[in-house]
Amino acid sequence: MSTTPVVLVLYYSESGSTAALAKHVARGVALAGGEAKMRTVPPVAPATEVTLPPEPPEGAPYASLEDLAHCDALALGSPTRFGNMAAPLKFFLDQSSGLWMQGALRDKPAGVFTSTASLHGGQESTLLSMMLPLFHHGMVLLGLSYESGKLVSTTGGGTPYGPSHHAGAGGQALSEAESALAQELGQRLTTFARHGRPS
Repeated sequence: MSTTPVVLVLYYSESGSTAALAKHVARGVALAGGEAKMRTVPPVAPATEVTLPPEPPEGAPYASLEDLAHCDALALGSPTRFGNMAAPLKFFLDQSSGLWMQGALRDKPAGVFTSTASLHGGQESTLLSMMLPLFHHGMVLLGLSYESGKLVSTTGGGTPYGPSHHAGAGGQALSEAESALAQELGQRLTTFARHGRPS
């Protein structure tokens, strides 16, 4: 690994709320001296003959398994779908069995983040659902610490399992606490990728 850890910020977003969290995670990576590599995944559809352009018209490029294999740390984000990660993100992860066989992600730090329209819309179960395949890959999962005080003071999203955002029906902007918690995840991932557990 180089002295500048590469943190893959891999997410799926429809309304833009999860993408907004991803940008703050990336900001935290930069603040800690790392390089954030922003990637997204294409939507999935029941009509398999529908084709998509090779890259989305705007925003982050589509991720490849090589992006996953060559990162030093991973931040994984998804909106909630009935308390679970969105299908496009799971579809991408389901293709990573080759990396599992190689142990390509073993011992790399990882964290997760999510956004919901409702305050009690399954944020924590969605975060846990994203952790499961990462555990199978042998990754080292990082949550958020209560040390900063943001988890105690937030009135919107934010959990010890990872940053979250309560977007509401109108897709409201991230609160100051939600933004800070997302940045905290980026900083922690970068620090662990470079040094392991801080002393």
